Amino acid sequence: MPPRPASPALLCLLFAFCATGALHASAAGFGLKDVDALAKQRAAAAFTNPDANLPPELQRLDHDRYQAIAFKPDTALWHGAKPPLPFTLAFFPQGWAFDRPVGLHEITPRGVHDLAFDPAQFDFGAAKVDPSAIQGLGYAGFRATTALNLPGQSDEFVSFLGASYFRAIGKGQLYGLSARGLAIDTAQASGEEFPRFVEFWIERPKPNAGQLVVYGLLDSPRASGAYRFAIQPGVDTVVEVEARIYLRDKVDKLGLAPLTSMYLRGANQRTPSGEDYRPEVHDSDGLSVQSDGGEWIWRPLLNPKRLLVTSFAQTHPRGFGLMQRARGFDRYEDLQTRYDLHPSAWVEPIGDWGAGRVELVMIPAQDETNDNIVAYWVPATTPALQQPLALKYRVHWQKDQETQPPFARVVQTRQGTRSARNDEHSIGFAIDFAGPLDGDGDGEVEAVVGADANAQALQHSLKPSADGAGWRLSLRLKRNDDAKPVELRAYLKRGAAVSETWSYVLPPN
Repeated sequence: MPPRPASPALLCLLFAFCATGALHASAAGFGLKDVDALAKQRAAAAFTNPDANLPPELQRLDHDRYQAIAFKPDTALWHGAKPPLPFTLAFFPQGWAFDRPVGLHEITPRGVHDLAFDPAQFDFGAAKVDPSAIQGLGYAGFRATTALNLPGQSDEFVSFLGASYFRAIGKGQLYGLSARGLAIDTAQASGEEFPRFVEFWIERPKPNAGQLVVYGLLDSPRASGAYRFAIQPGVDTVVEVEARIYLRDKVDKLGLAPLTSMYLRGANQRTPSGEDYRPEVHDSDGLSVQSDGGEWIWRPLLNPKRLLVTSFAQTHPRGFGLMQRARGFDRYEDLQTRYDLHPSAWVEPIGDWGAGRVELVMIPAQDETNDNIVAYWVPATTPALQQPLALKYRVHWQKDQETQPPFARVVQTRQGTRSARNDEHSIGFAIDFAGPLDGDGDGEVEAVVGADANAQALQHSLKPSADGAGWRLSLRLKRNDDAKPVELRAYLKRGAAVSETWSYVLPPN
């Protein structure tokens, strides 16, 4: 994952708004419209990027030393409030990759108040940082806690830190993949632009509040945006996002509702023998897409040798997500990271998104330290410069109640190369389906298999799984041109389709 900087320096804009009272309105009066005015004003002006303000001592921090800076829980915002409030806010200091401050404000019934940076909220001892070096800096982001898993026990459930990244978890989950506010020119030859949230306004919750409301101002050389996040923690934590996005300059590819994850290897890409004791290493193992016509598509993720970009054209999509379907601990054997507890993230559009495509970007990765998977929605029509693009959707962070098709789904994909006599180095797949197989007919379940012109399907067979709870489709093919990819599709039918569509891309060899 690229560095996740964060900064504001909205001094001119903030001064103008403070002068009119817009930033000191009541909580009932402050809302998305106020942030939208800031975003629109920014889009009409030239982009200015505040200078980094980190002293050398904080620039030299690595990941581990930055993580060693401890926030003191008893200094959290709303800690000890009377009457008690359902949430508390903790903060991240500047340091390491976070070289610009983020402006933070609290919205209260009496007005909007700045949250001034206080070094006393942090213990810098384990990080071996002199607290005097922190004076005059700011916050890099924030996180929120609530009684998520056990009554009376405060657990973190959402975090905003770096660029436009945010991530959340539900009950019994551990942090894994992330979401972003906006993606610009991802996987383009010209290079990707990373917008960042430069300012946040957090609404002080009422004692009985079930959600935390956050407003964010996003900015970058070619775009600005106003965001409202309504975050409801629970078994599934749901983040409802409403945004107004403005372009100040031409964008070749606008990625909306982006999800960012990591895939190093899985059942379809095994590690060389002896290289790592863990069978699989990933935050997500597939992209799921639900089309308006009722088709469900499952594309297993890959760690390709070269950049690989694929997409699915859609009109009025019902949803898409980067999912973690491999849930057994034995799929990972990792006691520290616990990939089996990482959430899936499902994007549910609200309103009419029109025509466009769900795009999946898979980037080569040598280890698990960087995110190499991105999925987002690309609208068919890019908005005109300085004209608002209104967007609304929900992100569901799931584990035990994942969004899934109402019929059989793919639970595992295995791949291998065979070199037996007369086999001509064919490629074999074992695709496991599980779930309801109710269809329009009473006959046998059949497999429908398709491949593009770069492959010869040699044979396939369908048999009940060993436990009798599903089906295994065995497929063998030969690629015609090793330098070109192969697109494969398969689904089960009994009269009509009774499974989602397995959609696999075999990268160039």
